[in-house]
Amino acid sequence: MKAAVIRAFGDPDQIQLEEVATPVPGPGEVLVKVLAVGVNRLDHYVRLGQIAPVLPFPHILGSDAVGEVAALGAGASRFAVGERVIAMPGYPTDPAQWDTRPVTAAASYAIPGIHMPGTYAQYIVVPEHWLLRDTTGLPAEQMAALPVSLLIAIRAVQVVGEVKAGDRVLVHAGASSTGMMSIQVARALGARVVTTVQNAASAELALRLGAELAIDTGTQDFVEPVRAWSGGQGVDVAIDNLGGDVLSRTLEAVKPMGIVVAMGFMAGTDVRFDIRRFFFAQQQLRGTLVGDIEDFAAWLDAIRQGRVRAQIDSVLPLSQAAEAHRRIAANEARGSIVLQPWAS
Repeated sequence: MKAAVIRAFGDPDQIQLEEVATPVPGPGEVLVKVLAVGVNRLDHYVRLGQIAPVLPFPHILGSDAVGEVAALGAGASRFAVGERVIAMPGYPTDPAQWDTRPVTAAASYAIPGIHMPGTYAQYIVVPEHWLLRDTTGLPAEQMAALPVSLLIAIRAVQVVGEVKAGDRVLVHAGASSTGMMSIQVARALGARVVTTVQNAASAELALRLGAELAIDTGTQDFVEPVRAWSGGQGVDVAIDNLGGDVLSRTLEAVKPMGIVVAMGFMAGTDVRFDIRRFFFAQQQLRGTLVGDIEDFAAWLDAIRQGRVRAQIDSVLPLSQAAEAHRRIAANEARGSIVLQPWAS
């Protein structure tokens, strides 16, 4: 089969399309013919060596995939050949830990494209336990852009942030993949949303997705506009995928007893703030990773109804994976980039 692999860390040109052995499903596993692959910023960091500094090369990148069942391993019976399925972008490799929740707390939790061969390939093997039947009827390209970003957003907004109808929510980087998903999840839950962006095009996109106000942080600080939008009190919940100094300022935009959900570090990994203001305001700072397979299943109706949808920047053949990474690295993508492993 064909796969996009790297043989060393480095720039996007390290990604090459090669012929590799097609995997064989073992007991309880499914061979999936990959129809579409979502490209995530995580893939960019893996390629640079910033996530897993040691990898067995050649290595196949990628965590998101949608496809159809091509073959069943011994004992696999949940799916039939030809069914459309969504592969979970992470799961415990030890079956004894499959019931751990959140799934990321399992000691054997592993992510395709990091801890095992990834999804930039024509075929992948996945335990049937970690496949979800795709009942949406949407194009594979639409669905492939969802798993990582949507599972992050569901857990950050609904589970960890406890967002409910009527809440005021701040979502940072509203035109990023996780930002766009977080806006839509919050709106679907009945919350009101304010977001930060870096330019007018991003503001237009965020507003189209349901944000009431988009603040261009290239021209102004966000704290006072957020407080004014929230009636002077601050927001109930902030979804912070940036970290660094942004998270420090975010605490000032959140009301007493409010929640800040930290789930990224694009603005830096070091955060400093006055602990006195934090505990006198009785705020909560919570960390989060991705959601569970049940979370994705629960949102399939919302996806089918269009209340949550992927924003697609472009669809490229797998042979252009390097170009996809160049666009991601340069922040040129307005939405998700999707790769097609079977396109010529």
